[in-house]
Amino acid sequence: MTVKYDSRLRERKYGVVEGKPLSEMRAMAKAAGEECPMFTPPGGETLEQVKMRAKDFFDFICQLILGETGPREGCFPGAPGSRLESCLVEAFPVGKRGSLELCPDGGTPGLVASILVVSHGAYMRSLFGYLLSDLKCSLPATLGKLELSSVTPNTGISVFFIDCEEGCEPAIQCICMNFHEHLNGVTEKR
Repeated sequence: MTVKYDSRLRERKYGVVEGKPLSEMRAMAKAAGEECPMFTPPGGETLEQVKMRAKDFFDFICQLILGETGPREGCFPGAPGSRLESCLVEAFPVGKRGSLELCPDGGTPGLVASILVVSHGAYMRSLFGYLLSDLKCSLPATLGKLELSSVTPNTGISVFFIDCEEGCEPAIQCICMNFHEHLNGVTEKR
């Protein structure tokens, strides 16, 4: 497995409050008459700038996938799934998290690449916002407004199937968002 570092995945820049307690940013936002998440401290990055960085990263990922895999023949109904697909079906059963189907003919998608993206919660919320609002990602029926607007919890897992074809908008299906049941029963050690 290749590990690549990408500066586009860094957390939002907070300017003069970088590294300071959240209470300082909240106080600055309140003094400016704004809500904390929407507030941009002096020298900080706007939410729109973070979203554009997320868009740029996502476009890069799609081009990387297309470049490494080349043209595909589409979905193959009944074709044996990859090990990753089997694990996803086990962890996120169809009845529990929504359908794993991307193919209109009932087949499961043949995964040509699996990519793990690791970043900060607020950045991931911007990336997910781009996938949901701009690219019209489909969502599991069980996903509520709270999951859509919350910051990803530490070690939270979100799974998306992305179907990239040259010259087309990617088709994106969210399998789960901000999943953190793997932390149940875990106690924090310091």
